[in-house]
Amino acid sequence: MTNKEIANAFSLLAQLMELHGEEEFKIRSYNNAYRILRNEEQELGKMNLVELKGIKGVGDAIANKILELQKNGKIKILTEYLDKTPSGIVELLDIKGMGVKKVWLLWKELEIESPGELLYACNENRLKDLKGFGEKSQQNVKEQLEYFFQSLAKFRWASVEEDADNLLEDLQDVLGEENVMLTGQFRRLMPVVDMLEYVVETNEIDSLIESGLINGLEEKNKDVWEGKSEKGGIKIRLYRANKGLSAVRLLESTGSSVLAKNILKNETPSTVLGLSEAELFEKAGIPFIPAEIRDIPNIDKKKVPDLIKSSDIKGVLHAHSTYSDGGASLKEMAEYCREQGYTYLGITDHSQSAFYANGLKPDRVIQQWNEIDSLNTKFTDFKIFKGIESDIKFEGDLDYDTEMLKGFDFVIASIHSNLKMTEGKATQRLIKAIENPYTTMLGHPTGRLLLSRAGYPVDHKKVIDACAKNAVIIEINANPLRLDLDYTWLEYALEKEVKIAINPDAHSKQGVHDIRYGIQVARKGLLTKENCVNCLSTDEFEKLISSKKSNQ
Repeated sequence: MTNKEIANAFSLLAQLMELHGEEEFKIRSYNNAYRILRNEEQELGKMNLVELKGIKGVGDAIANKILELQKNGKIKILTEYLDKTPSGIVELLDIKGMGVKKVWLLWKELEIESPGELLYACNENRLKDLKGFGEKSQQNVKEQLEYFFQSLAKFRWASVEEDADNLLEDLQDVLGEENVMLTGQFRRLMPVVDMLEYVVETNEIDSLIESGLINGLEEKNKDVWEGKSEKGGIKIRLYRANKGLSAVRLLESTGSSVLAKNILKNETPSTVLGLSEAELFEKAGIPFIPAEIRDIPNIDKKKVPDLIKSSDIKGVLHAHSTYSDGGASLKEMAEYCREQGYTYLGITDHSQSAFYANGLKPDRVIQQWNEIDSLNTKFTDFKIFKGIESDIKFEGDLDYDTEMLKGFDFVIASIHSNLKMTEGKATQRLIKAIENPYTTMLGHPTGRLLLSRAGYPVDHKKVIDACAKNAVIIEINANPLRLDLDYTWLEYALEKEVKIAINPDAHSKQGVHDIRYGIQVARKGLLTKENCVNCLSTDEFEKLISSKKSNQ
């Protein structure tokens, strides 16, 4: 089990205990365990009892429950609470805005035990007179439920990556390594997928059915088989190919059917037998098009640029430390980034308004600056830049006064609170922050959480236009829960000559590696390294942000 899965088990236990009216000190202990374990850098699933008890804040009770999870994949006490709680109630706890107290009220006062029942109750206006809700709250709940139902059977790319790779290996074990290839949405690096798709070159579908790797595998159309993953529950689709024609099937199932038809229009099975996908492009006289951009209309008629690669990234520009809500110290974050081959780190802890994230008051900003200055004297091949992730207040102002803002090397402006806004209000709030002369970069522009929160509505064109006018960089927040700015708006941003940053929003050392998910999004939006600011060298990036400051 991952650290996140282990931590979430304790969070769920605390919620269920509160739901069933258990003593406050027990609930608090499991909530504390959740907070400690989610930020733990070591791999909890491989630690023994002594090592677990060595984690600050982890005692015998918590350590032994982690060992239970290691051994059995479950905790006995959590199973007991799940057994006496309707499964629909547990689903309600996962819906944004539905805290334990509200779920308890719905369960006990209205006898609602599932998301479907709750949506029906909203449509019947049964929540507007319920204590703790009201008409506006009822509308918010309804919107969240509609989003919840739209998101069923959908998965974030990152959350199914391991399942996709494991099933690929398992299928290859049955059919041969050269006879199975990933295709479809996953191969195109779509941020959200609803199935995993594979090309299989075989006449032995029966052997796959007998393997049990895919549940309920059956033919849906000619040579198209569907079932569900044995492990993850995601839909699986297989495209069967005749011998020597798997590349054709791969081309047809990866992206645009129009593109595939253009490439294959003059071909017959005998003329393409045994060719690779790259050879199919070459034979058609079309330069090879990366899989992730093949769904762009008329992509074969466009000049495809040299898309950005992970190796192009020189620096990490959005990261948190223990000064705010990060899991590693400033020094640890810097040393880790340096070990990974990066040449600079822009540390951007939360600003003072972010009380929920231990945001930095001015005295702690000064303390951090002093530590940065001290660490920079010790590095010869690495630099830490003094950044901040400043909350954008409700009227569009940044945290801190002008004198304090002047001291930062760069400022990421982000919205974290008061997310319920009209498009007009959200757009005005963002643009005012963008127009602030101390804003260097706009962070996660819509505030979305994939499959959990749609984000506030914004007029993307007006926001991007404002960034172009004020020389403000837009980040692609590479956290796989966000991936915001959405790749579909990159083309317009590039047309307006807005620079882009690919930022991990790292809250731990391992979080730095989320940059790769941002690279995937960037490639889908045709981003090149020339338009990405953290592909600049240390000196070039320093010159860029200094030029912004000199105009203040």
